[in-house]
Amino acid sequence: MADAPKYTNRLAGEKSPYLLQHVSFLDANYITQIAHNPVDWYPWGKEAFDKAVSENKLIFLSVGYSTCHWCHVMEHESFENEQVAEIMNKHYVNIKVDREENPGVDKLYMTYVQLTSGRGGWPMSVFLTPDKYPIFGATYFPPEDKMGRPGFKTLLKRIAQMWAASPDTMRENATDTIEQLRSYTEESGTGSAKLDFEKISSSVYEHYESSFDSKEGGFGGAPKFPTPVQFGFLLDYHNYIKDVKTEESKKALSMVKFTLDKIARGGIHDHVGNGFHRYSTDNKWHVPHFEKMLYDQAQLLSTYANIYKITKDKYYEGIIRDIVQYVERDLQHHEGGFYSAEDADSFPHAKASKKLEGAFCVWEKSELNTILGDEDTRIFGHHFDVDEDGNVDPAQDPHGELVGKNVLMEVESVSDTAKALNVSEEEVTHAIERSKEKLWKYRIEKRPKPHKDDKVLTSWNGLMISGLAHAAQALQDPSIHKLAEKAALFIKANMYNEESSTLIRSYREGASNIEGFLDDYSFLIQGLLDLYESEPNDKWISWAAELQKKQDDVFYDKKNHGYYGVPETDDSILIRMKDESDGAEPSGNAVSVKNLLRLGQLLEEESLISRATESVISFHTILTKYPFAMPALVSSYMMHDRGLKQFVISGSRNDSLVQQFQKTINETFVPNKVLVYAEKDGYLASVNQTVESLTKGEQKPLVHICENFTCGLPMDNLEELQDALG
Repeated sequence: MADAPKYTNRLAGEKSPYLLQHVSFLDANYITQIAHNPVDWYPWGKEAFDKAVSENKLIFLSVGYSTCHWCHVMEHESFENEQVAEIMNKHYVNIKVDREENPGVDKLYMTYVQLTSGRGGWPMSVFLTPDKYPIFGATYFPPEDKMGRPGFKTLLKRIAQMWAASPDTMRENATDTIEQLRSYTEESGTGSAKLDFEKISSSVYEHYESSFDSKEGGFGGAPKFPTPVQFGFLLDYHNYIKDVKTEESKKALSMVKFTLDKIARGGIHDHVGNGFHRYSTDNKWHVPHFEKMLYDQAQLLSTYANIYKITKDKYYEGIIRDIVQYVERDLQHHEGGFYSAEDADSFPHAKASKKLEGAFCVWEKSELNTILGDEDTRIFGHHFDVDEDGNVDPAQDPHGELVGKNVLMEVESVSDTAKALNVSEEEVTHAIERSKEKLWKYRIEKRPKPHKDDKVLTSWNGLMISGLAHAAQALQDPSIHKLAEKAALFIKANMYNEESSTLIRSYREGASNIEGFLDDYSFLIQGLLDLYESEPNDKWISWAAELQKKQDDVFYDKKNHGYYGVPETDDSILIRMKDESDGAEPSGNAVSVKNLLRLGQLLEEESLISRATESVISFHTILTKYPFAMPALVSSYMMHDRGLKQFVISGSRNDSLVQQFQKTINETFVPNKVLVYAEKDGYLASVNQTVESLTKGEQKPLVHICENFTCGLPMDNLEELQDALG
């Protein structure tokens, strides 16, 4: 038996799969098994900072995540290269950060990179002074000079020479840059003037309408990302204006529906293995970047659940169940939480020595013939656009990894396929179902699976709890609700300190030592509120209230309002920044505003609603200048402007009419809805006078609709409730 490996850097004790991918080994027995990474990496922390200061060395900060394709490329090309590592180790203190584990570091330096270079992404490469002030940053660097641009080795040497020659000048420039960034941050997060609801929401709608791709769906050109925050705004907007701007309302809904149909039928959807890939490299949603992220599954699940509530189209039920099947089968921890992601790259077969992007998912025509037989291949291949020579445009395959391969994409309906092949629709449907089962069996038995990032993040699990709760409401499926409930219980048992009401950011073989950030609190609170509405249980509201109090204590800006992304106690961050713009996920401030509005109604605490108002107004400047960059915050503002509708159900939970009330409310898309069950001696009855009053006396099945802490007359029949819901 070989001796235990000897580590040459300090990442071996970390929990992040991304950091562990960069562990170095001295023992030759292990080099063939694990990528040799000779860079002397440090995790983000005091040891690295102290070394940089004491030796007066620049810091090279590399930020990425474990399923990032270009992070793998730069690691292989540069960080596994002995010559590159020698330069890095000689002149720099090298720090690795998992952007998913430490979003505060990522946010600060990504903002710097975007403002100074005009673009961002991962891997993010930033050069810092010993005091962590940035002097230069970008994303991926090739190892060698290319097309007149310096490669990574050249850059490392030049910046080290500049530091040796004029450190004071570089410090001064870096300090000026940070002060400008501080001013930019403070300016974008202030404001007090009254906001024009109609003007702001209309301008966001007009922006999406003007950039809508009416041929292929989506907004703008390639690469195309699924954009749940944009879909969410448009669906909310559709609902709020449907009685006053009918045509705009219809167009908002149609843009979402058309795009969701294109995404579901495109190659970005894994038709064999379920779930959705990260984004499409082309306009047609055909050739994806093949990684799968939990946050995409979660938000698309919410989106498809909401479009199903609006349209009642059975097609969307299939997509909802597809996503649920994927996350339950492939991303669920055995105790209930959900893992973060699956990689884009994998080995094409067991004896392969090099991973290829999409290898787990793509097919050659000859493979299909062998696995499915000629007739099913004829039907399946026609329906999914399979070609003998492959169906991937070379422009979407820069590394030649998909030559001769097919990315499955539904190019026509089952009816059209049946007509084209002169067979029945039933035959086509059965052939497709049969083929998918055989191909999935082949994939899991014959092909090595992609790497799985098996850390559990509180924030992304909060999004998934919401997605599952919305799906359970839309389909009235208790088994989906149970998945959401198990995830919430996992976080409470493993990633929550009840004594201090503190969340932990991540879990992998035990909880990490990183406390939660704003998005951990806001996304989880949102998930708990959605979970309560799926199947009312006061314990979720009680926990959400505790978390909101903690969030307010740790992250709220008492001077200018709104929420910082990191706690004040984190002195490793030069600037505490506020998230207001949306990225792949909604901003923590946008979600927080909705949470405050909902909790304010549930707990009858006007102070929470005032805090929501103050938070929205604090972003006045950026809301009036660039509202289309923050659709989630505009959606929150629309909810605030319109006010919440609180549906309070009273009566025995076992009563069939009470159950029908709950079902009817949950099956209807009402973006400003708050559902409450008046339970005698429950938590809400102890804090909400309206709820408490409805638990006295005879418990008749009733629904009250309350707005602005005032309730209308009770409804005692389903027809009246349905009329009120519109």
